[in-house]
Amino acid sequence: MKIAEVNTFRAAIPLHTPFKTALRTVTVAETIVVKITCEDGTTGWGEAPPTHVITGDSLDSIEYGITKVFAPILIGEELTNREIIFEKIHGSMFGNTSAKAAIDMALYDCIAQKAKMPLYQFLGGYQDTLETDYTVSVNQPEQMAADARKYMDNGFNVLKIKVGKDRINTDVQRIEAIRHEIGSDVVIRLDANQGWKPKEAVQAIRKMEDLGLNIELIEQPVKAHDYEGLKYVTNNTETPIMADESVFSPYDAKRVLESGAADLINIKLMKAGGIHQGLKIAKLAAVYGVECMVGSMIETKIGITAAAHFAASQPNVTRFDFDAPLMLAGDIARGGIAYNGSIIDFGVGSGLGISGIDESYIGK
Repeated sequence: MKIAEVNTFRAAIPLHTPFKTALRTVTVAETIVVKITCEDGTTGWGEAPPTHVITGDSLDSIEYGITKVFAPILIGEELTNREIIFEKIHGSMFGNTSAKAAIDMALYDCIAQKAKMPLYQFLGGYQDTLETDYTVSVNQPEQMAADARKYMDNGFNVLKIKVGKDRINTDVQRIEAIRHEIGSDVVIRLDANQGWKPKEAVQAIRKMEDLGLNIELIEQPVKAHDYEGLKYVTNNTETPIMADESVFSPYDAKRVLESGAADLINIKLMKAGGIHQGLKIAKLAAVYGVECMVGSMIETKIGITAAAHFAASQPNVTRFDFDAPLMLAGDIARGGIAYNGSIIDFGVGSGLGISGIDESYIGK
């Protein structure tokens, strides 16, 4: 089955509520959608949102990478030669991991369809349902407590709390307010998005530990490049520390794992360059006995469907951050994963199970 066409579309979907972190505020989900068409008519879907402050990728750079670099490589290639294809894609351009991820998703969608299997089964088939967390944006403590209550009442048992934007005392007040509002049954994990310095992080985490706030984990407390700082925080706190922006590639993962700089790793396809590289990170982490989360940027259901299939395939992926489509005012994908509150189902069909897109979101 040869690749016949590679097409891209720009899409934009408003969020129903602004998404706020220590790094940015998002009100509209912009993305590049990619469609790969094979000679027999099989179509595969992928996407790549621009996340300038994390990956450095823009709409223009993603589109250029797909149309000018990757498409000429792919046209005429046989899907059965997938290792050759992925090697060419990852070797043809430095960086631009988001564009690589979009192409990678669409390729795996086609490959799994050829195998007549849902992608999660083709990749390993470890489980067939997932439970996602829901993210509480960084705001004033009382607003965050109210948001946490709303998400809990909507059936979410795991909340991811954004911190790291202001003084650490304010962050502690945020978590105190949330715990007071929702009680002790809901799992809370924090994401500082690189917002703390190492000693600040230790001070804040120890204070929350002393207050008995029962935090499951702290994600990326320090700057992405500060591996020594990350290790300092890990070694000087009891709460598990998760590396996110510090791990883009398998090489980054190896550095974190060998040094013991973090207890957990967050794999995002947009950082890794897609499923092919994400699998390498997950399997490397498994060798060290380290569990992983699979997370996402602000993506539509196209990208989250691919990430969920990847996550469901691996036994050491134990945490799932797939709430982004629930933040959007519309759904661009026809088919794909389905949400029942916090539970994600994969439905029927091979590949990603996406039959097409709602073109009303294209070109806006």
